[in-house]
Amino acid sequence: MTTSTNVSRGAATMALLSMAIGAFGIGMTEFVSMGLLPGIAGDLLQPLYEARQEDAIAQAGILISLYALGVVIGAPTIAAFVARFPRRRVMVILVAALLVTNALTFVAPTFETMAATRLLSGLPHGAFFGMSTVIASEILGPKRRGWGVAMVMSGLTVANVVGVPGGTFLGQHFGWRAAYVVVAMVFALALVMCWLFIPHHGGDRTRSFLAEFGVFRIPQVWMTLLLGAVGFGAFFSIYSYISTLMTEAAGGPEWAVPIALMSIGLGMVVGNIIGGRLADLSVKKTIVIGLTLVGLASGGVAVASSWPVALAAALFVFGALSQTAVPGIQLRLLDVSGPYQAIGAALNHSALNIGNSVGAALGGVVIAAGLGYAAPAWLGIVMSFAGVGIALASFAMDKRRVTVAV
Repeated sequence: MTTSTNVSRGAATMALLSMAIGAFGIGMTEFVSMGLLPGIAGDLLQPLYEARQEDAIAQAGILISLYALGVVIGAPTIAAFVARFPRRRVMVILVAALLVTNALTFVAPTFETMAATRLLSGLPHGAFFGMSTVIASEILGPKRRGWGVAMVMSGLTVANVVGVPGGTFLGQHFGWRAAYVVVAMVFALALVMCWLFIPHHGGDRTRSFLAEFGVFRIPQVWMTLLLGAVGFGAFFSIYSYISTLMTEAAGGPEWAVPIALMSIGLGMVVGNIIGGRLADLSVKKTIVIGLTLVGLASGGVAVASSWPVALAAALFVFGALSQTAVPGIQLRLLDVSGPYQAIGAALNHSALNIGNSVGAALGGVVIAAGLGYAAPAWLGIVMSFAGVGIALASFAMDKRRVTVAV
């Protein structure tokens, strides 16, 4: 059996696996810092850490924000720059950049140099996933492109189950730098595999950096980015406060926090696979139904937040349902981006990282307002249904355009 680009089934599988390994590395480098902040602060901000631990950890938290900023900046700019070049070469260069910047992270001598490496590490993130989406869609064809996107994204979701907890464990027992050594090793493997297995593509020399930004003249691109940032912000409003949900709202012990993280991570793996299959049936229905279910699952987390065991189970369901819409949103961007598919797909990760920032910030606001540690889960209901509203408005614009054309 062959794919739509005359790539054999086995070759397509190896190409997807190569990109999934890269996605695993990205998932690990993006999220492992969260569990290692005390160790990083104690090492690179030692005087402040000894004077006031909370202030040092809070300052170290900027490393997470800088990575997200790198994603937001790098996704459109790098994707626009590389659109004209052969795709395999682009992927190899992007993975090499991820390898080098993460290697620089684990040798960073000061907090300032590490901050710079975290910003640089985030730059290739969106372009990697954008180009991966285009390659996966091309080698599997229009009927299985959702499955291809889900297979690439599976590396990111598996990282939350294996890579992040494992990296956190290594960092806690052998120093935080050990986690980034593993990350660099993952990218080294991905680099070799991408070079060997991603199909050759000649590129399109007619494309230019400035012309690629024509994607921003398409209203539906803005609508899709908005629904991704708002709708998926519901996920981060809860994910960002899992620790306090388990220990403060549910009254669970600290050792239950990794279980909660693993529970939501396992759910994400399952939901990503389901979402890929559903997106191949209907992109629009997958988005609407997926975001609706996220709202219901957010309510489930809020209701279960008084009992540790029930909360862990609710987080699994929430993790699964939160991922069902992601492949659909990614494919929606491909559909509405016209000739700018690479940059359109990359922009999805800018939107998701904005959702990360907005969801986490609003979650902190409702907690600070005295609404309780379960308040971010109730917030998740509002954000997910707001995403549904944006999606329906976007689809209505499609119908109006068809009517006018007729």
